[in-house]
Amino acid sequence: MALHTASILPSTVSIYKEGKSNSSLKETGFFGVSLSSNLKAEFSSSLISRKNLRKKELPLVTIKAQTATTSPAIKQAAPEEKKTLRKGNVIVTGASSGLGLATAKSLAETGKWHVIMACRNFLKAEKAAKSIGIPKENYTVMHLDLASFDSVRQFVDNFKRSGRPLDVLVCNAAVYLPTAKEPTFTADGFELSVGTNHLGHFLLSRLLLEDLKQSDYPSKRLIIVGSITGNTNTLAGNVPPKANLGDLRGLSGGLNGLNSSPMIDGGEFDGAKAYKDSKVCNMLTMQEFHRRFHEETEITFASLYPGCIATTGLFREHIPLFRLLFPPFQKYITKGYVSEEEAGQRLAQVVSDPNLTKSGVYWSWNKNSSSFENQLSKEASDAEKARKLWEISEKLVGLA
Repeated sequence: MALHTASILPSTVSIYKEGKSNSSLKETGFFGVSLSSNLKAEFSSSLISRKNLRKKELPLVTIKAQTATTSPAIKQAAPEEKKTLRKGNVIVTGASSGLGLATAKSLAETGKWHVIMACRNFLKAEKAAKSIGIPKENYTVMHLDLASFDSVRQFVDNFKRSGRPLDVLVCNAAVYLPTAKEPTFTADGFELSVGTNHLGHFLLSRLLLEDLKQSDYPSKRLIIVGSITGNTNTLAGNVPPKANLGDLRGLSGGLNGLNSSPMIDGGEFDGAKAYKDSKVCNMLTMQEFHRRFHEETEITFASLYPGCIATTGLFREHIPLFRLLFPPFQKYITKGYVSEEEAGQRLAQVVSDPNLTKSGVYWSWNKNSSSFENQLSKEASDAEKARKLWEISEKLVGLA
């Protein structure tokens, strides 16, 4: 969430046993300098004399001296260079505003990434990209509504048809309804916060996993944005209502508010808690992806908290007084405030930094903006709960 952030010599001399010369002496220079005819003759004579001498002394081994051209090395290196010269392709959900947009801008401006901005509002995303100057050749807007499984499946189909390889998937989009007194629901009948933030991203990640597996990019990654508010081993995570998934009875029942509770733990609806619960699900999902697929696929699975973006549009549904007081409180009291730009740079770091390839990590940043591996709360690191959450989620999204 947004409470969240190579000189070498031009040629070399090689010696081979009974090897064939890459080129005849009369056709090649020595270290790039052409030999005169006399020098060539003297050099050849020297080689012949040495060869005859060695034939007498070492009848079983014949050694030929030659100048090795650099052409074979170039031919061998070219395929590897082609692999790493292309831009990486990264999907960022919720990239029309806030953290997602800042991340898209940070990645696109490097010229090393093509960002697929996966957004519910196509026009809003296009206008946002243009307004902050993202180079047109470095982004594509595609429609995605995480509150609809049909939309998720359609997005995946459209992406596959585009023919682009997928190198990184960033699950960032989130719904936050802290003042809601009654639940609202996704197109598939699930409480909106968990249905969008967790189930929508779970289905998207599972459907695109094969594409990530097939990536030939130096580092392929699946990143899920977590939140400090879902981590009850922190001060912020202990602000009521606290995240708590209980025994997942509400999730098992379908979160539909009809024959089951709209809350994961089976309790009464609370908009703020529903969001925090969804962030715990995101962090548990990341860890379960790591346990199930990292060793097999070499994909890096990670979550992060980029810092408190107190001015983000994620708080647009909060009360006006909160929106007024929260930014200065975070800037001057807690000192936890980060701008959308800095948070976007942090998420972009998790996407592209070669030093952040460790899988199964929850990344955070200290006051000097240095990344470190943070510790998850007991619930957010519960392996058994992660397994159970995975299995229930598979059923709810139609994958089991």
